[in-house]
This record gives sequence, structure tokens and C-alpha cells, in this order.
Amino acid sequence: MYADVILPLPLSNVFTYAVPVEMNERVGVGYRVIVSFGSRKYYTGIVKKLYNNAPKGIEVKEIHSVIDSHPIVNQNQLDLWEWISFYYICPLGDVFKAALPSSLKPSDLQEKYTQKTETHIQIHPDFPAKYIESVIGRSKKQLELYREITEILSQKTSSTISRKELLDTTGYSPAVLKGLIDKNVIEQISVDVSRLEKDITETRTPFALNSYQQTAFDKIINCFKEKNTCLLHGVTSSGKTEIYIHLIDEMLRQEKQTLYLVPEIALTTQLTQRLQAVFGDKLGIYHSKINDNERAEIWQKMLSDNPYEIIIGVRSSLFLPFRQLGLVIVDEEHETSYKQQEPAPRYHARDTAIMLAHISGAKTLLGSATPSMETYFNAKNGKYGLALLSKRFEEIELPNIKLENTFELRRKKKMKSVLSPNLIEHMQEALSQGEQVILFRNRRGFAPLLECRNCGWTPKCRHCDVSLTYHKFGNTLKCHYCNTTYKVVRDCPACEEKSVELIGQGTEKIEEEVAELFPDFRVARMDTDTTTGKQSYDRIISDFQNKKTHILVGTQMLSKGLDFNNVSVVGIISADGMLHYPDFRSHERSFQLMTQAAGRSGRKIKRGTVIIQTSDPEQPIYRFIVNNDFEGFYNLQLTERKLFRYPPFYRLIRIVFKDRNEQKVESASILFANILKGSLKERVLGPNKPVISKIQRYHIREILLKLEVNLSPQQVRDIIQQAESRLRNKQEFKYVVVYFDVDGV
Repeated sequence: MYADVILPLPLSNVFTYAVPVEMNERVGVGYRVIVSFGSRKYYTGIVKKLYNNAPKGIEVKEIHSVIDSHPIVNQNQLDLWEWISFYYICPLGDVFKAALPSSLKPSDLQEKYTQKTETHIQIHPDFPAKYIESVIGRSKKQLELYREITEILSQKTSSTISRKELLDTTGYSPAVLKGLIDKNVIEQISVDVSRLEKDITETRTPFALNSYQQTAFDKIINCFKEKNTCLLHGVTSSGKTEIYIHLIDEMLRQEKQTLYLVPEIALTTQLTQRLQAVFGDKLGIYHSKINDNERAEIWQKMLSDNPYEIIIGVRSSLFLPFRQLGLVIVDEEHETSYKQQEPAPRYHARDTAIMLAHISGAKTLLGSATPSMETYFNAKNGKYGLALLSKRFEEIELPNIKLENTFELRRKKKMKSVLSPNLIEHMQEALSQGEQVILFRNRRGFAPLLECRNCGWTPKCRHCDVSLTYHKFGNTLKCHYCNTTYKVVRDCPACEEKSVELIGQGTEKIEEEVAELFPDFRVARMDTDTTTGKQSYDRIISDFQNKKTHILVGTQMLSKGLDFNNVSVVGIISADGMLHYPDFRSHERSFQLMTQAAGRSGRKIKRGTVIIQTSDPEQPIYRFIVNNDFEGFYNLQLTERKLFRYPPFYRLIRIVFKDRNEQKVESASILFANILKGSLKERVLGPNKPVISKIQRYHIREILLKLEVNLSPQQVRDIIQQAESRLRNKQEFKYVVVYFDVDGV
């Protein structure tokens, strides 16, 4: 028998191995096997296919060993891996590498997964209880502890109790316990325990839906009778989560599983609390902040006879082995965080979720207050169903959004801070009434730029073609692409004048200024600099939720569906900065970020206030945001997208070339583009030098393909792979890095 095996390497092919006769009955599709690859390396592979006909013309090695007694990956997962590899033009080995937790991929014949153990206490099996008093002698404490242990164990289903629990419960010292162990009255044993939360009690049933929610719920149910995918377009704070809870409850009645996707780890904290209150330990949590052994345990539990019925997680949870998937919920479906950037596979979790549901015979619900252009286009054109939720819960009004012209305020010398006088006044009023404030600035660090006011010199990263950001904490300049840090300079190296000054403001500077303006109130910051630790998200959100923090400053993390009851004022600082990215999606992303950030205000108490600080209030986008006019914004964007051949009317594939030799990467990209133009003609744009043309010492060039949506993906893939093959045939381009970003965001 022969096996085609997927290896966790950036290789598109499967590799054929012979199955030793003694393993014939112990190996199957989806099993992990250890195989040798190359001269000395051993890898964990997944069996993709088994067959009896010997491959012709090649000599095959034998499988070294089989790890599993049951499949670790099911056929639906293998089908999904193949689709990701095909659609996103990436090696199947990269998909496998991303899908499985690292500890389930042992290499060099060593298992990485370690079972968690705990020290337990039990009555020594050879101890005759009737002689207890004579064995213990005069130690009253030991006798009392022994009697307490027997009493505790008589009430338990197991014959052991953890050492820690015993000492905490009884209050005796470790010395008393040691006395019983030394006399062989009791013994300590090591017991395997789970790392997963258990015994979480349900505290409520789903809340009754109001009339608007019920209408949307019924619409979704009816939609699923005809279509596999539905968009729930509901304004911020309209109660979408409670609709999700009712749909999950319906899945449980049908004995089906639900996958609930969120774009950021930060969101799992609040949603987990809400979902556990209803579903208890039916819920599992899966994301990158949990350690690899925990991820492996969740994977094994999903394969067991008692799997989680609901999983909440970020994009990696798509790869879990579901047995009876009935529903996939993609919350905040518009979020760019759903797109994997580095490393490969560069998949979009929303679109992959739709494919997973299709493969599994499940339904997909996409939810957002600001849907992506592509999703809304599909809903309006009947490819997806559409359910609307246009009223906020308990009919609280949408926030009152005001524009502050910072250009005029500065011209009239009224702007003495990062914050406008009107925003400061609203903050003071809110804080004096015990309410909270959120300030949104989509730029971390203290100052985005250092510049010589004399000659215009700015410090740049030695490894990347980007300017450095000043971080006051640590007093360093940092590259936000490679994380290299540099010393702060005071003298300009170009003109040698002491004229280097800070330009602009990031979240760190805003946090400092706000703390000075409001010294009696606690200020916190939420960005990638403050959320590196495992519990950091939870701590920041919990403190704000419990009103320990009064003002929260942050980046786009704050706009992603967080629910705070007591926020009445939201300030959006330097809004124009988001509009000026050289990207056709910049206005769409800005509309989404500002609308979502605005939606954090006035969710439960009263109508909130949002102040957008802009130096160009006449920009059309602000009119749509102030009027909460998504439809108008969508129609304007759609006209422009059609005119300039962008999604949803065209598919985009970005082809990226990287090499440390700039001339080599330039030549390789030109050759590749010329080959493609032979087949794809005017659909090929470039090669171009991107705005940031060097990262981590690698020079970069890009080709952009604009392809009609009805063009065959298979045909396009074949053309691209042929071009890459011709490029690789030239020795000088053999090691130039080439990768493909399909449907980039």
C-alpha cells in the first residue's frame, strides 16, 4: 500500500511513501505519520490518500511510524485545505502548517505535546484503616486530617483529591500532610488533568427578542431555506449578538455545532462572558493568546465523543475538526483583521468560512453595521440573503455626530491641545456625571514623525524604507515594520543643527495630554504596545467595563464591536489621516472605522455624542458618517469601483517579489510581468515600486492583476504557475521570493 502525505513545508506537492506491511491496519486518511524527507530530516505529515498501485518511475521511502490510532484531521478539513491552497495560490504544506497546533506536529521523532499533571492525594491502597490510631500515634492533627480526608473522599466520585485543594479546604499545614505520607497512611500520585475550563454554570436562558430583532431573526431563518449565506446588516448597538445567541440555541436543538468568528482577540473577552452565561461549558475558546498545549487539547476534544458544541475564536479556529457543523457566524465581517497577511496562507477568514460551511453542509451568517463593499454587493444582488436591523436596542438614538474644523481652530489659535475645546468641554461634562469617554486615534506611539525644521531630514529605518516613530516610553525610535529600535537624536545629522522636533501625535502622546488635562480621572491606552501580554486585553477591557478607568485612548482595536454601557462621548482625533492612504479602500475603511468608533457611544444610557476632528470637513465621506447614510456611501463607492475596475466588479491578485539585491528583484518582476502580459494583456499592471519598497533589508516590487470575476480561477492559476516556472528556470532568479496575495484588503 502507498500513501500520499502532506508535509508542513512550503511545497505544493504531496509526497508518496510506501506503507510497511505491519502498518497496513494502523494507518488511514487523516492520520499523522512520521516520514523522512531529504537526507536526515524527519517530519510529521498527514496522510491525504491511500492506494495500492505503485507509482511509476520513482523510488519511494517507507513511512517511519504512525502516531495516531484515529484520524487527527477529517475529510472536510482536507477539502478545505485543498481549496485554500488552490484559491489563494499557496503551497498545501503552508496550509497544513497553519492549520495544526505546533505541538501536534512533532519533528525529529519527538512529541511536543505534554500532558498537564497535578499532584493528588489518595488513601494508601495497602493501609489497613482499623490500625489508624496505632500507626499515627500521638499526633492529633494527623489523625484529624486523616478523618477529614476520608470524609471528603466519601463525598467525591473519584478516589483522589488535588493536594492544593485539600490544603486549601482543610487549612492544615504541608508538614501535617507530609507526616501522613511518611507513615504510608496516604500517598501522593500524579494525575493527568485538562487545561480547559470546565464546570462553567449556565446562569440565564436567551433573552426574549424585541420586535425588530424577532423580524430579523425570522428573516434569517427564512433566508437559510433558500440560500446558504445571509448578511445581517444592523446598526451599532442594535442587538445583533442576542440574535446570534438565539441562532446558536436553535443549532443546539438540532444537535449541530456553531463556529462564532470574531476579528480580534479583544472581542472574545466580552463575548465569552455573554455566551458562557447562556451556554456554560458547551463553549470553547480558540485563539493565538492561548498556549499551544491548550490549543492541542481543544483540538483533541473536538475529535472526541464529547466535543465543544460552540467555538468562539479568531480566524485560526476555522481549521478545527468540527464533526457536525451547522452554522458559522462571522461577526464584524468587514474587518480587515480577517485577512491573514504574514506568513502564508494569505487567506480571508470570511470567505474561507463561507467555503467551510459549504463543504460541511452548514449555513453562514455575516454580521456588520458597516458591511464590506463586496458583501453588501452580493446581498443586494441576491447571491446572499439580507436581513436588516435599523433600530438600536431599546430604541436609543444613534449618536449625535459633530465635525470640528481643526484647520480653522488652529488658524484662529483656539487649538491649544491635541483635543479641540469643544471635545474637552464634552469630556468634562460627561466625566462630571460619572460617564466614560473613548478617544480614537489610528496611530500608535508618541509622535509618528521626527523632522528637522531646518532642512526637513527625518530618521528612517536602516532595514526598511519607512520613517521611525517616537515612543516616549523607553525614549526610543521604533520601526513599526521590523520592530528595530534606535536612539533618539537631538542634532540633525544632515545640517548639524539642533532643530529636530516631534511632528504629529499618536496614542501615547494623546494619553499623556489627556492625563494632564484630567488629572482626577484614570486614563488607559489600548494599542499593540499595551496588549502584548496574555491577559493584557482582558485587564484593559475589564477595568474600563468596571469603571476603574474613565478615559480609554486607543487605535482601531476600540472600533471592533466592544460593548461599554457607560460611554457617552467618543472623540476621533486626526480623522483625515485615515483618508490619505494610497489605497482604493481607504475611504471604505475610514467610513467603517469612524462609524464603528462612533457606535461605542450612548449604547445603554442616553444618546451619545461623537466629535470628529478634521482639517477638511467638506470631504463627502463626513456627510455620510454624520447622517449614518451607509446606502449613500455604498452607491458613491460602487460608481467609482466600476469606473476604475476594482472589487466587487473585478478580482485583484497582487504578486510580490522580494530580494536583497534591488537590481535582481527589479529584473525578475519585469520578466514575470512580460510573461503574464502574453496571456492576460491589459489585466497586468506593473511591476511597480510600492510606497514602502524595502522591509527587513528586502527590496520589493509588485504586479497587480485586475481580473473579471467570471474569469476562470483555474485558468488564471495555470498562467501564473507557468510564469513562475519560467522565472525559476533562470538561475539568477531561482531564489527570488515570490508570493501571491489574492483578494487583498
